[in-house]
Amino acid sequence: MQTKAIHSLSLFILLLICLSACTSERESAANHAPAVTPPNILWIITDDHRSDSLAYYNEVTTGKSESRLGYVFSPHIDALAREGVIFTEAYCNSPACAPSRSSMHTGKYPHRNGMYGFRKAYDNMVTSSVTIPEIMNAHGYQSAHFGKRGYYIFKGDDKSQWEDLGHYQPSISHNDLAKTEHSDYWFNKPWGSVNGKGMVTGTEEVYRFPGGEVKRFWRERKDQPLTDEDRAKMHALEAELDILRSYPRSNPTLIIGGVSSHTTENTLDGAIVKSFRQHLQNPNQSYQTILGTTEQGPDSSKPLFVHLGFHFPHTPVLPSKEFRDQFKDKVYDIPEFTEVEVERMPENLQFLHQDMNFSQHTDEEKQQAVQDYYAFCAMGDKLVGDAIQAFKDYCAQHQQEYVIVFVCGDHGWHLGEQGIKAKFGPWYQSTHGSVIIASSDKQAFPPGTVNTDLVEYVDFAPTFYDLAQVPDEARSDIDGLSLIGTLDGNGIKRDYVIGEMNQVRGARVHLRSKDFAFCMLSRPYFTKPGEGYAPGERIRWGLDAPREEVDLSLYDLRVDPDERVNVANEPAYRELADFLRQKLGNIVLGDRRLEVDWRKDNVHHLSDFAVGAHDFKLVFPEGMVPEPQVPMELLKP
Repeated sequence: MQTKAIHSLSLFILLLICLSACTSERESAANHAPAVTPPNILWIITDDHRSDSLAYYNEVTTGKSESRLGYVFSPHIDALAREGVIFTEAYCNSPACAPSRSSMHTGKYPHRNGMYGFRKAYDNMVTSSVTIPEIMNAHGYQSAHFGKRGYYIFKGDDKSQWEDLGHYQPSISHNDLAKTEHSDYWFNKPWGSVNGKGMVTGTEEVYRFPGGEVKRFWRERKDQPLTDEDRAKMHALEAELDILRSYPRSNPTLIIGGVSSHTTENTLDGAIVKSFRQHLQNPNQSYQTILGTTEQGPDSSKPLFVHLGFHFPHTPVLPSKEFRDQFKDKVYDIPEFTEVEVERMPENLQFLHQDMNFSQHTDEEKQQAVQDYYAFCAMGDKLVGDAIQAFKDYCAQHQQEYVIVFVCGDHGWHLGEQGIKAKFGPWYQSTHGSVIIASSDKQAFPPGTVNTDLVEYVDFAPTFYDLAQVPDEARSDIDGLSLIGTLDGNGIKRDYVIGEMNQVRGARVHLRSKDFAFCMLSRPYFTKPGEGYAPGERIRWGLDAPREEVDLSLYDLRVDPDERVNVANEPAYRELADFLRQKLGNIVLGDRRLEVDWRKDNVHHLSDFAVGAHDFKLVFPEGMVPEPQVPMELLKP
């Protein structure tokens, strides 16, 4: 019995020793395991980028890789989309760069952040909005930016300056990169004295070639007339680069086609990728950027938030030769268009069409414009792929999780739809985009997922805050809905999306649902608050003015998905158009609309006569929606 007792005691002691050793091993492993942190985030935004330039987008929406117009090439972005989720029904909240990007960066609609067009906003106002990098930095992230920012919010101490907010560190601007030898072109605007006043003396186009050669010419001069030598240089270089210009009425110098003077890696977008890659290759140390400045590389112990703003395929449309050659023999189906479409547009949209008229070009020029646009997108696809790989390599090197959010266009771009080659309109091609989210966590964003819910660009802010585990109380007053909630089905489903812009032919607001696209003038002014009218002046004009003054447009997408016949004034649709006018007008004018004179300190107006009007629901009274009665026969030859 004694022997058995001793043996049992020995076994018990041995078991305690083993348990103690196992516990010590687990504690040691836990002490040496990497800390659980939110993922590194790469936020990519392209510019003027149509979703149909992505073969994968076309495959999941139409069943074939070509766009409706023809051939496209996008293997790198396609690969990213296959790795995660694509949101095919994404819409910007303003069809222009600055107000769209400010809505993205604040998570607020233009009517809530007071930024509707190309006007500088400042951070020292009581009405100023908090930006994404500011929130991310406050919750453990280090934010960096490379390329185009474009959200038009600046430090407010001196309202004559364009001083960056400083929340992105580093923040390397595409405007600065364009001036270096790493970019293919630079539109130089020298300052001088004209009639005794300091002002821009003109615009000089500067093109860089392999081997260091630089060619340049004056495109316009304000201090003196162009000389015969100036014109000769201009015409020679335009011929060499096959430059196609546009818009004789509004912007005759805009380049909508041509070939880059340099190689893919030495374009402006190539310089953006170089600066981004250089940052990632210098963790935990300072380095000299390609601008010649000294910056601090990423701290590998902290999660990284990077905003990568590509310039392509924004004008000047100048793809590199390797990609232009791939597209130069492709033949595209130019979108159908007749003057009847313009005749039925409201007056302000007729003026927009006249300003951006694509119909003026010859058939050969139209083919070149479309070829070069899609070639530029393909060139950009290659550079996006390079950036994605560099980011993944950084995350793998430091054993960190990642999420990549790719936004196909800060807004869209027309290639002949509505007879224009531009943006700025309330139509699908101006406002539509798509979003791809891919992650190292395949359960969070399952590969091959296609989401067709309506989403808006104000949704990026809450999505990033969810990824960064930002508590609700720390989030600023934002309008967006997290794409994570949309994806898992727990979020609010929208019946409509909205947008606004007060630049280029008046102040317009628009609403889009599955079945209808509606637009109206929101304000009676062609200027901005503080420029001829006080913020909040005549705030109800869009709701109360005579119907004909508000310039309504309505398209029945059930039978007219290309938005060619405005039916707002057709008898069968008048009641529906008036209903949408009240719905949208109450949202953008009365549901906490903010109007600000950004040139002064704290001069603003907040309108709250219809709080709650924006409820994401579109419920029509019984019998209001007619059977489709669009006179499509008007468009027949």
